[in-house]
Amino acid sequence: MRMLRALRNASAAFTLLASASLAGGYSALAAEFRWASSGDVQSLDPHFTIETFSTSMLANVYEPLVRRLPDMKLEPALATSWEQTNPLTWTFRLRQDVTFQDGTPFTAADVLFSFERASSPGSAIKGYFAAVDRIEATDPYTVVFKMKRVDPILPEEISAWLIMSKAWSEQHGAAKASGAATAAESFATLNAMGTGPFHVVTREPGVKTVFEANPKWWDKPQHNVTKATYLAIPNQATAVAALLAGSIDMIYDVPSDAVDNLSRSSGIKILTRPELRVIYVGFDVTREELLDSSVKGKNPFKDPRVRRAFAEAIDVQAIKRSVMRGLSQPTFMMVADGIKGYNKDLNIRPTYSPASAKKLLAEAGYPDGFTLGMDCPNDRYPKDEDTCQAIVGMLAKIGIKVNLLAQTKTRMFPKVFSPRFETSFFLLGWAPSSNDAHSAYERLLYSRGRSTEKGTYNITGFHNDQFDGLIDAAGVEIDPVKRQAMLDEAARIVQREMPTVPLHQPLLVWAARDGVTVEQYPDDFFPLRLVRVGKTGG
Repeated sequence: MRMLRALRNASAAFTLLASASLAGGYSALAAEFRWASSGDVQSLDPHFTIETFSTSMLANVYEPLVRRLPDMKLEPALATSWEQTNPLTWTFRLRQDVTFQDGTPFTAADVLFSFERASSPGSAIKGYFAAVDRIEATDPYTVVFKMKRVDPILPEEISAWLIMSKAWSEQHGAAKASGAATAAESFATLNAMGTGPFHVVTREPGVKTVFEANPKWWDKPQHNVTKATYLAIPNQATAVAALLAGSIDMIYDVPSDAVDNLSRSSGIKILTRPELRVIYVGFDVTREELLDSSVKGKNPFKDPRVRRAFAEAIDVQAIKRSVMRGLSQPTFMMVADGIKGYNKDLNIRPTYSPASAKKLLAEAGYPDGFTLGMDCPNDRYPKDEDTCQAIVGMLAKIGIKVNLLAQTKTRMFPKVFSPRFETSFFLLGWAPSSNDAHSAYERLLYSRGRSTEKGTYNITGFHNDQFDGLIDAAGVEIDPVKRQAMLDEAARIVQREMPTVPLHQPLLVWAARDGVTVEQYPDDFFPLRLVRVGKTGG
């Protein structure tokens, strides 16, 4: 079925690209912009997933109260100002004379509705509101956040929270959120209605999404794009050929083995910068028996020596050299260099040593290794499947036989995320939308079940009372020195216990035709509002 869908998508992409070429190719696309990557958004519902690619795409249609500049600083969006009026109160003043794309006025009622929807159990982003007790409207253009606890970084936490229209959602039966874990659909799955710079014209899941500029947008456009078409092209060689042929203007995820060819091609430019994402592997440390393993009656990953053996058997330098073609930076931190709370002094990996890893396995009672399954996306991160295949080969050297299940993110995420957590061993990536280490630790490694908003992406089932206490304390600490010390100690616990093993911080690699100007955000956001298409890009 997967192959059939890939062939269908590739065929559709070929048809679209051929049509574009017949229509005159790049020269006919003035003020029209086409870009592509290997995957697609899972839904047009902005509360369906926390995935960066989907949120970035939807932020062209929906908008947050505060948004980020290319240097990751905050600037006003639907809120014109905000202040912490007392330790447990944040007040946001809303922009007036803003309308949704159907002409409905934007007011505080839409913010309150979006909070109730996004913080509900079905939402994938309810973790943004872990510290929020409730939101009140004091007038049509002022909302007050009443906090459960002090949260000094609330504006950072909600910078990716996209506001929906109360009237449109209720009219179309989309008032309730449904996250990626349940894969439930509503009218908002295939339709969108925001206040943003573009609106959706057509949507064909897995093939293309067409946007047009919103003439009612409140902000002064910096772009010159009247129509933008996103193409999901699973075969990256096809996307590269389309860029070279002038059928598309940009590739969002350039395969590392195509960089040299594209950089030598006339009329093409390569855009790179370090990404604020860490790619890591994780272990199920909580089940009594793994879901897919030759070991029965017990879980090998409950023994920290087994987890450390895996860490010592993975050669991240070889992955950087052979898989990523130098386009990654190995790391042993769960947050990337550039995220608040990162500490370079803690970024010290265990030494690569298959001999030591085999010794650890023998001490743990597995001298001949064992077999287990591994979940890996094949359309989400740069060289994700190739990275997993490299890890499979490395683990084979210490007697671990891995049955690799490489799959689209659309299939994998509902399987491994809450509430199913159906995985024994996996590869994923994470970049905190808050740009702060605290939220990464709180969502990925805080104990499941202790809070409805924390630990929502703790796939491993890791549980450590000292770690939870540090994250709780750091969440309300205003003193930056004390807060950093707490985050450092939390990082040391993760590095010692190893429920996850960080691999690397990839470099963003985009490719665009000359004359196309884009802003490459380090968190992998790609706002159409900053795209210009022309001979000089100016």
